[in-house]
Amino acid sequence: MANLTLQSKHKLLSGHEIPALGYGVGYPADRVITEAYVNSPSSATEKATTEALNVGLRHVDSAIMYRNEKPCGKAIQKSELDRSEIFFTTKIPPEAMGYESTKRAINSSLREAAQDYFDLILIHAPYGGKKARLGSWDALVEAQKEGKTKAIGVSNYGIHHLEELENYIHGGGGGQIDVGQYELHPWLDHSDIVEWLQSRNIIVEAYSPLAHGSRLREPVLGSIGKKYGKTPAQVLIRWSLQMGFVPLPKSATPQRIRENTDVFDFELAEEDMNLLDTGEYEPTDWDPTVDSD
Repeated sequence: MANLTLQSKHKLLSGHEIPALGYGVGYPADRVITEAYVNSPSSATEKATTEALNVGLRHVDSAIMYRNEKPCGKAIQKSELDRSEIFFTTKIPPEAMGYESTKRAINSSLREAAQDYFDLILIHAPYGGKKARLGSWDALVEAQKEGKTKAIGVSNYGIHHLEELENYIHGGGGGQIDVGQYELHPWLDHSDIVEWLQSRNIIVEAYSPLAHGSRLREPVLGSIGKKYGKTPAQVLIRWSLQMGFVPLPKSATPQRIRENTDVFDFELAEEDMNLLDTGEYEPTDWDPTVDSD
């Protein structure tokens, strides 16, 4: 595989570039964040995002659903970085599905984050039915043409949802899927979806690449980590990178944020990648990919 660094980027179908490693921002009210900084939730989120930028991350993944656009936007504004250096994402929540609702959500998010544009806007989940999904897509395509976002994509779409959208795009609906974002780690096998996306040169983002910490004591991670002198979390992030994903690890602790970026000085051998090919399917969060609507 090509040598990756913290500054590495992938080319999107739209022509824009996305950093190979991102910072996943969770709920501002998250207990871990509050305890880590002993601050108000919004302030804690801003500090955590600032720390991520300070250690060299240039990719911030937020969402309307997580109520974190405003503190992320503040951290970006207060940094001494040029806005063009930062890749900033938000997502349209289930309650804003449909053309008009998604349009309103996009404009609201721009105001909330105090931004002129986002780098990526995703549909957070394939809820609401076909009409609502395609209406939301129309709103994203329109927002992209208006310069409100550089790239667009989807999150948590099953293959049947992806094919529905692909057929709509090829039938004249317009736009192109730049990114597909999913919960991805060795214990959640979405290989069918990953293959579908990667065969079309769509970038695959991995949220919860650390499986919410629920697997960090797995013996296989301990043994692999010992071999390379790395933590279980670093092994998981490296696995994600070598799978061709853009991982979005979350942490509010400065030390762990820094640790999560220290994954470019080693490469997992094929035998270790194979050990992590568990074939298991155990989501740690929701799983809208299986929604039949």
